[in-house]
Amino acid sequence: MHEPTHFRRVLIANRGEIALRAIRACQRLGLESVAVYSTADAASPHVWAASKAVCIGPPPARQSYLSIPSLIHVAGQTGCDAVYPGYGFLAENADFAEQCVQNGLKFIGPQAEAIRIMGDKSKARETAAKYGVPVVPGSQDVFTDVELARPEARRIGFPLLVKARAGGGGRGMRVVESMSGFAAAFSQATREAEAAFGDGAVYMERFFPAVRHIEVQVFGDGKGGSIEFVERDCSVQRRHQKLVEESPSPVVNETTRRGLLEAAGKLTRGLKYEGAGTMEFILDATTHEFFFIEMNTRIQVEHTVTEMLTGLDLVALQFEIARGGPLPLVDEANMPGGHAIEFRINAEDWTRDFQPAPGVLKKWSFPQGAGIRLDSACYEGQRISPFYDSMIAKLIVHGRDRDDAIRIARNVFDSATCEGVATTLDFHSMLIGHEAYLNNRIHTRWIETELFASQKQEAIA
Repeated sequence: MHEPTHFRRVLIANRGEIALRAIRACQRLGLESVAVYSTADAASPHVWAASKAVCIGPPPARQSYLSIPSLIHVAGQTGCDAVYPGYGFLAENADFAEQCVQNGLKFIGPQAEAIRIMGDKSKARETAAKYGVPVVPGSQDVFTDVELARPEARRIGFPLLVKARAGGGGRGMRVVESMSGFAAAFSQATREAEAAFGDGAVYMERFFPAVRHIEVQVFGDGKGGSIEFVERDCSVQRRHQKLVEESPSPVVNETTRRGLLEAAGKLTRGLKYEGAGTMEFILDATTHEFFFIEMNTRIQVEHTVTEMLTGLDLVALQFEIARGGPLPLVDEANMPGGHAIEFRINAEDWTRDFQPAPGVLKKWSFPQGAGIRLDSACYEGQRISPFYDSMIAKLIVHGRDRDDAIRIARNVFDSATCEGVATTLDFHSMLIGHEAYLNNRIHTRWIETELFASQKQEAIA
């Protein structure tokens, strides 16, 4: 049972933009914050913004931001009584959540048990089905041996998706078109999963070649209560990683929306979930059938679009829920509403298959104005590190409707300046003028199978 918890000093167990955002939330709530940083991040703004900052180790994440003993030690030495994990790194690590509690620290997130259940994709499917949430047809068991997996692959049918039990971000995933390619894809997926997550077990799902990726932001009070917000559409992806997110989805009707929110709420309440989470679904835009694929037991990068539509500060809400506060009362009539789109600005060369492009940010400026929000921890002269995720900023635009939001985005991209590193700015500028995006004819594999394929054909011609 979730009981009121009082804390006054929070260890921010993350870096960059989300760390900076959490520190500002602490300031608004009257909480002290302790930042951690690797030697590569010594000049990062989150270091300056916190009440106190401690170097956690060298640049490699395993020796710094992923070092549970170091983080627990720093929290104890600095008098912290709570830990905020943000997203990425240890945000969905059940052992970390457990060790925080064992050391007298409030973990600002869900219970370790919920993280563990939903982090095991096979158990997550089983749990979702238990609460009446539709799941993608697939295997009930996980596999590490290809020969044992073959009969199940035949039962599911092709094409199918081999998918890591642990982790996310597209790692440990392979699409298999037929049995002839199954062994090679299975081997690649298990090796990649083992290397990325220390767990090579995979399961299998029926693969839908052209679907939309829809997700629902949820909050639970830890006692069986929940709130669900209007869906986000995250279908613009490369290699299973999101590039653009918007809300509401331009292809979800009211009937489907009610179904999505109901399904997300059933699972949140069934878990007696605490804090922020995201239920992820795939949607057949033709039939409007949807299927649960996974739950992210943390705040999402794209929570900002939900904030723009609701007027709520979801990071601050995480802290409030952790302190035993109630779920917010939602009055849609007094919310901003409209349409919001988030563009992930990554230090990547999108013309070369989104290759990472670290370097020194020589010029960096964006216009300001109504409907424009930039979440970033970057500044001119900063060295973009090769050690961490390539996302350097999030541009969020908010308009009366989708067309208005796209108009605002177009004006921003026309005026923004970024020099010194290759980024996805030009990709986004191209995207919002593309006929397929404007007319909602995209899907999760559109970039690889259609956009880049057509550009290659044009180059050859």
